[in-house]
Amino acid sequence: MNMLTPMVPYSLFLLAQTALTFSLSPSVSWPSHTDCVHANELCTADQSCSSRYRTLRQCLAGRDRDTLLSSQECKNAMEVLQESPLYLCRCRRGMKKELQCLQVYWGIHAGLTEGDEFYETSPYEPVTSRLSDIFRLASINSGSEPVSSKHNACLDAAKFCNVNDACKRLRSTYISTCNTGGGEGENCARRKCHRALRTFIERIPADLSYPLLFCPCRDQPCAERRRQTAVPECSFKRPEMPNCMEIWANCRQDPVCRSRLSDFITNCQSSPQSVSGCIRDNYAACLGAYAGLIGFDVALNFLDSDPHSISIGPWCSCNGSGDQETWCERYLKEFTQNRCLRNAILAFGNGTDVVHRQSVTSAPRTTITPKVEASNVLPDNQSDSNILPEVDPGICTSFQEIKNSSTPELRICVSESQHNVPNLRTDEESHSGTQQLQASILYITFTLVFRLSMS
Repeated sequence: MNMLTPMVPYSLFLLAQTALTFSLSPSVSWPSHTDCVHANELCTADQSCSSRYRTLRQCLAGRDRDTLLSSQECKNAMEVLQESPLYLCRCRRGMKKELQCLQVYWGIHAGLTEGDEFYETSPYEPVTSRLSDIFRLASINSGSEPVSSKHNACLDAAKFCNVNDACKRLRSTYISTCNTGGGEGENCARRKCHRALRTFIERIPADLSYPLLFCPCRDQPCAERRRQTAVPECSFKRPEMPNCMEIWANCRQDPVCRSRLSDFITNCQSSPQSVSGCIRDNYAACLGAYAGLIGFDVALNFLDSDPHSISIGPWCSCNGSGDQETWCERYLKEFTQNRCLRNAILAFGNGTDVVHRQSVTSAPRTTITPKVEASNVLPDNQSDSNILPEVDPGICTSFQEIKNSSTPELRICVSESQHNVPNLRTDEESHSGTQQLQASILYITFTLVFRLSMS
């Protein structure tokens, strides 16, 4: 008998044992998308991930990106964590543990942004809703059609809010808080005002809050009511005009404010190649990001009560920026000359939404130079005329095509977004397929062992 014959079954037995060991050993299978609180829990349970996460946090403490990349230990930790659930995790606005989630997110992403940190990616999950969803909810809740041009949209928005108990209570709370005098040297309790405003925005649905913030106007009294929505004399203005670079830098020290600022930059980023004016072609996402800034020092507001223009910006200037003045002016235009935001507000006022069509190149349109006007808040029972603004001709280049289409009420044409994502198997499906493959290998191996041992 050949001396190698007895060795064949034993070799196959070793192969089977190896396959069995492989099939029973736990393999790290990270989910592709999860919130950062859950991702942190998964990383903590894995020894390699948790140790590298601690290393990276130490590397990021008080250091910039260049310093981080100069350390081999820090680079190794970053490379490992890029394969962990922490790197792709996101948060949801208004989630139960939003602050904790954002702290985890910036704990790994702070200092890792390539290029200009002003254009950091939003830590929040992408918005999938559209303005049409908000219009539908508003119509259902009000029990009527959208406000016609013969009504005062801002006044009607206040009335609709007062019909809802929660909206009426939280709106009354922030108006009262923001009109209450503050301590020595302060004309109001600014921080309390901010908290009350944030509570209103976070707890009241968009179909009730957006009509208050973005109601369309054609005359000065209506536009003044809209400007006064967030009580800007307390929440927005300051006795002295601060420097923009300073308030943006201070904002980035707070994880929530930093997240809201980056969310606005992400979702309201303008694009001259898109007819909608927005890179993401989602007006609802841009308006939501605008609302998310309310209650922070970097908030935006209507700067005047001119009904014929949309002049929006933060309460700051670039005076005193020194050698950063050029950058400051560039960043400031992201707010004061934002075509995406302007078109989103016009679309909301017209009751229209994004229509996906072929991309049409269009030059960006800027706003009129902001000016500040002060006026008393109008009472809810005071009426003023309101006519819906005309559609911006720069938004829709083929109105006749829309007019003849099956959806004539949609009056804004925009480019086709590249939102199609190939179908991917879920983690559970992939894990299940691996188990089936391992079982097949074991079955074939043991069958060969048995047959050779019997021969």
